[in-house]
Amino acid sequence: MVKIVSRKSLGVQPVYDLGVAGDHNFLLANGLVASNCFNKSHSTAYAYVTYQTAYLKANYPVEYMTALLTASSDNQDKVEKYRENCQKMGIQVLPPDINRSQKHFTPGEKTILFGLSAVRNLGENAIEIIINAREAAGGSFKSLGDFCSRVDLRTVNKRALETLILSGAFDRLQPNRRQLMNDSELIISWAQKRTKEKESGQMNLFDFVGNHLGGDGKESEFEQEPKSPPVPDYSIQEKLKLEKEHLGFYVSEHPLTAIHQAARLLSPINIGQLDEYKERKPVSAIVVIIAVKKIVTQKGTPMAFLTLEDASGQSEAVVFTDAYQKIQSLLVEEAQLMVWGKVDKRKDRDKAQLIIEDAELVDDLKLIMIDLPLEFAVDPVKQNNLRGILQEHSGEKVQSLVPVIAVIHGDNSRQFVRLGQKYWVQDADSTANSLQSAGFNAYVKTLLTK
Repeated sequence: MVKIVSRKSLGVQPVYDLGVAGDHNFLLANGLVASNCFNKSHSTAYAYVTYQTAYLKANYPVEYMTALLTASSDNQDKVEKYRENCQKMGIQVLPPDINRSQKHFTPGEKTILFGLSAVRNLGENAIEIIINAREAAGGSFKSLGDFCSRVDLRTVNKRALETLILSGAFDRLQPNRRQLMNDSELIISWAQKRTKEKESGQMNLFDFVGNHLGGDGKESEFEQEPKSPPVPDYSIQEKLKLEKEHLGFYVSEHPLTAIHQAARLLSPINIGQLDEYKERKPVSAIVVIIAVKKIVTQKGTPMAFLTLEDASGQSEAVVFTDAYQKIQSLLVEEAQLMVWGKVDKRKDRDKAQLIIEDAELVDDLKLIMIDLPLEFAVDPVKQNNLRGILQEHSGEKVQSLVPVIAVIHGDNSRQFVRLGQKYWVQDADSTANSLQSAGFNAYVKTLLTK
């Protein structure tokens, strides 16, 4: 550490540092002036750390990503970002498990087990109580009732228990999360009563019978657990929505993952990569609306600002008046949409946003499928006929949002070909009817199987 003991102004001095002229006023011995160089040891240290990081990620990817997730366990956005990176690397991030999860994320064989420290509503004391109870003489928890009987429910409270259930921490004991949620009210009261009885030295009749007529009595204890009437489990969309509400992110999977895979032929982009596209580039994306802010402009016309999300991240979007009047009924929170628009990179914004020009509910997305024998596909007459019908139904480009997929059949092969956007059409049913009348085997298919 260098201590400056005196300063003296030398006025403006021409000094060159790495070929760049600059004004420097650092007085050294013998009247010399020092250039303000970036410390080379500092650069070397950064380069070395960068090399170490790259080496670990390349050679120990599971351990490396585990460390990143653990270090960011209190930052939901980063956890979700790193979880998405894990998926791209072929590493599965497993939901929390009440019998296996430690405080921090745990590496496995191409898997990372969710850490309890990243679960909402679980403080340090609650995590310590859960792990200590699990490692005590009782061993792994056998049921929700066993768990509630062995932990301090004043610390691992009802809110924390609900978060554990809805995040999947009890799935190995009981995969029906709705059933567990219904049972939890009864079990909490039952466990609290049992705890008071044990503290006061009292025993109920079933404890007495279990301890004297069947060994350790554990089985009879579990049979005593109160149960609510059987109910069907949540749907996958409900499960994921509840995970988002209680954890702050999706842990089982993202609700758009399956949709995005089904929509690969439509070439949607990832919202998280919006900055990589050029200004004003037309794009499409499959998103879920997180937030909607509707406003009225100074001219008295309506428009909206949106927050969009997909499995890769979040982005802001704007819907101007013309588009708003066309799609305003779709602009509600939790709506899953296919949106079309352009990339907007304003200088006063840190990140690119999307200008939405049109949208459609994912459930309503349609495709036109055309089965083409190989001889049809290479026949110029058939090609011209097909081209003419599609162009007749395409209309204005901004209104033609129904993609056309050709399925070309060979001797022992089948190939899917997405026709260019200039051949997309406005009305799927009328186009399919025209193609069928012309002798083509065409039909309308929804993107998602219902």
